[in-house]
Amino acid sequence: MRDPRKEDFGKLEDGTAVDRWTVENGGVLLRVLSYGGTVQALEVPDRRGERANIALGFGDLGSYVAASPYFGALIGRYGNRVANGRFTLDGTDYVLPVNDGPNSLHGGKKGFDKRVWRVEPFQQGDACGLTLTRTSESGEEGYPGELALRVDYTLTARGEFRVDYEAATDAPTVVNLTNHTYFNLAGEGSGDVYGHLLEIAASCYTPVGETLIPTGKLAGVEGGPFDFRLAKPIGEDLRVADQQLLYGLGYDHNFVLDKGTTPDPEHAVAVSDPRTGRTMRIATTEPGVQLYSGNQLDGSLAGTSGAVYRQGDGFALETQHFPDSPNQPAFPSTVLRPGETYRSTTVHAFGTH
Repeated sequence: MRDPRKEDFGKLEDGTAVDRWTVENGGVLLRVLSYGGTVQALEVPDRRGERANIALGFGDLGSYVAASPYFGALIGRYGNRVANGRFTLDGTDYVLPVNDGPNSLHGGKKGFDKRVWRVEPFQQGDACGLTLTRTSESGEEGYPGELALRVDYTLTARGEFRVDYEAATDAPTVVNLTNHTYFNLAGEGSGDVYGHLLEIAASCYTPVGETLIPTGKLAGVEGGPFDFRLAKPIGEDLRVADQQLLYGLGYDHNFVLDKGTTPDPEHAVAVSDPRTGRTMRIATTEPGVQLYSGNQLDGSLAGTSGAVYRQGDGFALETQHFPDSPNQPAFPSTVLRPGETYRSTTVHAFGTH
C-alpha cells in the first residue's frame, strides 16, 4: 500500500483546477480525476503478473470536457434514461434537460460527470482510497432537493475496487447513482472485447422501445441473446437479428438481477479475458446492471495509450436501479425523502485464471 498521491491535471475554462489522484494497494493501481470523479485508469495484473490499464479514458482534461462518452465517470443525479425528460413526484411535475434523443440521460447536460468534486485521501486498516464529496443544489439539472453526496473509492489489500455511495436530501427527490467505467480486461486500446466471457446472474431483463426506454415489462432471457446466466462471449449473439439489439446497436440494456436489492453486496457479474487470464467479479447491493457493449465508439476518440477506440473496444456494467423508474411505478423505487439516507455499494474483485 502506498500513500495516495495528488498531481495537477489542468484547469477548466473558468479557471477551476482539476487534480489527479493515484492510489495503489493489493497489486492494483487506481487513478481518479476530481473532474467527474472519473476513473482515468485501473491497472491490474494478468496471469503473468504484468499490469495493464483496463479502463478506457483520455490522457488530457480537454478530451474529457469536449467529447467523453462518460468514460469512468460518476453518474447522477439519475443514472440511465428518464423518458421525455419528465417525471412527477408527489403531484409535482419536473422537467429535465433532454440530451439523448427525446430523453434525459445520466443526469442531463451537466450531470455529476461534469462537476468538480472535493477529494480527500484516506487509509483505514489495510485499505486506502479517496472520499469524494459535493453538494448538488436544488434545481440542478431540474431535480428537486439539495443533495449532499459522498462517494468512497477504496482499494482493499486484496486489490478489490469498492465504490460506496451515500446521499441525503432536504426535499423529496429521485436518486440513482452509478459509475460508468468502460472495461477491456486485455488492456485499453488492445482491440474489441467480443471474446470476453460474460456471466450475469439475471433471469430477466427490461426490454426497451426504439428510444431505449423500458416498456415496463420484464422479459425472460432463456435461450435468447440476453441469456448470460452461463458465461458466453460478449460478441456471440451481437449479430443476431433481434429487435432489441437493433434498437441498441448492440447491448444497451438493464438486466434484472436475480438477487434483487440487498443490504450488502452480493454476486452479480463475472467477466474473464481468455487472452490475458484477467478476471473481474462484481458484487453489488443494486437490483440491476446495465450492460453496454461500446456500440457508439466510432473511431473518433483516441485513448490514454494513443490507440483509437472503435465499436466494441470496451464494455460497461453499470450497477443501478432500473432506467426510467420515476415513471415506472412497478419498478423498484428511486425516491429519496428527507431523513432517509441513500446507500449503494459495488465491489469489483480482480483475479486471473
